[in-house]
Amino acid sequence: MKSLLTIGLLILSNTFMTIAWYGHLKFAEWKWFNKLGLISIILISWSIALFEYMFQVPANRIGFKENGGPFTLVQLKVIQEVITLVVFTLFTLLVFKDQTIRLNHIIGFVFLVLAVYFIFKG
Repeated sequence: MKSLLTIGLLILSNTFMTIAWYGHLKFAEWKWFNKLGLISIILISWSIALFEYMFQVPANRIGFKENGGPFTLVQLKVIQEVITLVVFTLFTLLVFKDQTIRLNHIIGFVFLVLAVYFIFKG
C-alpha cells in the first residue's frame, strides 16, 4: 500500500513540477500572460511548484525504507525520474501538440526502464 501511495504522490508532484517548469512556455499564448514580466512568471511558477513539494516531501517520507517504507533512497530517485519522464512526455504530447516523440527518444526511455530494472534487481 505504501508503494502505491508513494508512486501516486510522486505522479501528482511531477505533474505540478512539469506545469511549473514548462507550463509558462504554453501560457505565453495568452495575451494577458505576455504582459507579465519575468519576475511575475517566476512567482507564478513558484506558486505552482509549492504544490509539487506538498506531494514530493510526503512521497519520499512515506516511501523511504528507513521511515518504514518499501524503497531505498536510490530506488526512490529512479522511480521519481521515470515518473518525471512519463509525465513530461504526456504533457508534451497533450499540451505542445507540435512536438513529436522520435525513435531515439523511445530508445532512451527503454534504457531508463532498464535502469529501473537493474536498480531494483540488486
